[in-house]
Amino acid sequence: MIVASLNWHDFWLPIRLSLLVALLSSIVVLLIGVAAAWWLSRRSIKGKIFIETVFMLPLVLPPTVVGFLLLVLLGRRSWFGEWIEWLFSAPIVFTWWAAVIASVVVSFPLVYQTMKVGFLSVDRNLEEAGRSIGANEWQVFWHITLPLAMRSLISAYILGFARGLGEFGATLMIAGNIPGKTQTIPTAIYVAVDSGNTAMAWAWTGSIIVISFVLLLLSRK
Repeated sequence: MIVASLNWHDFWLPIRLSLLVALLSSIVVLLIGVAAAWWLSRRSIKGKIFIETVFMLPLVLPPTVVGFLLLVLLGRRSWFGEWIEWLFSAPIVFTWWAAVIASVVVSFPLVYQTMKVGFLSVDRNLEEAGRSIGANEWQVFWHITLPLAMRSLISAYILGFARGLGEFGATLMIAGNIPGKTQTIPTAIYVAVDSGNTAMAWAWTGSIIVISFVLLLLSRK
């Protein structure tokens, strides 16, 4: 009965958008997270604890707070929001790109922490050996550090993808819930439950559970 009552076109739209947002955000956050983790794990700088605390804030703040701060930062009333609107000839809030930004911010702490642990586990003597034979910092990172931290890199990407896929609060605040444009699986479930469409709510819930289970299984392996 549930399968028969589904509107398959409406069912696939949030799934397709969620996967696209998670894919793009996971790539962006992996690049940023790897760079930040490598930089802070290899240097002793003043205010390092303060910087890392700021990095981890999205992990403990309510998603609506993160979304509100992003809305203030990227909205038309901020100079940054005005600059983005001038650059792209359109505001970025309430677009699917805003959902990508929200996913990057909320998944960054997981990616950063995973990569930091991976880089700290690399034997520094191997890096020094590479430098002693003439390798520069980029060569040491690319040929020694990164391969040895590859398992952490893969886990960080999977966790970032899964976190971006399940993001709700910040996405709703900054991207809204426009069907076919910014509606992701979590926001679609919220609307379906609120409107009494139990069949669609169960279908989307089942789909995100299956995807998340597979991702977590891969990360554990």
